[in-house]
Amino acid sequence: MPRTTDGDGTPVPQRLLAAATRLFAEQGYDRTSVQEIVEAAGVTKGALYHYFGSKDDLLHEVYARVLRVQQERLDALANTDEPIEKRLRAVAADVVVTTIENLDDASIFFRSMHQLSPEKNKQVRAERRKYHERFRALIEEGQEVGVFSKATPADLVVDYHFGSVHHLSNWYRPDGPLSPQEVADHLADLLLRALRP
Repeated sequence: MPRTTDGDGTPVPQRLLAAATRLFAEQGYDRTSVQEIVEAAGVTKGALYHYFGSKDDLLHEVYARVLRVQQERLDALANTDEPIEKRLRAVAADVVVTTIENLDDASIFFRSMHQLSPEKNKQVRAERRKYHERFRALIEEGQEVGVFSKATPADLVVDYHFGSVHHLSNWYRPDGPLSPQEVADHLADLLLRALRP
């Protein structure tokens, strides 16, 4: 049975994910071998296969763990009693901050999603669709009560915002002039300005 932690108490699955994330970000998914991952994590191949069925499962989990956090935060922010404008602004900013906080994961995913197995690809698309549908529901809620303009379809507004989010890994640098929160505030404000009646 593989050890579940190392000397500092880090669980083996977390060590494997950390090693895989670093190597996928540095070398690319397709140029990273299972052997390199287990060596970087300080475990055996048996340990990897105990927790993850394949390298494909590691790639899926790199993104899925971020999406789970984002979905939980979206649900929590969307379910408050705040006015719709505040709720939408909060979730629009949050997805930017959480993407920047997990920039390696996001860039790996968008570069390598096409390399997932068809089954995993379908699963990820369904998870992302659930997130986007909940986000869209907030826009539609504001449109129905007249707070947001109906001039642009809600689906297009969602695509507009997430197009910006998905490109963060192409240009955002932690040592750049804007903090994650500043970028989030700017993009959330752009979204709300686009929705003004």
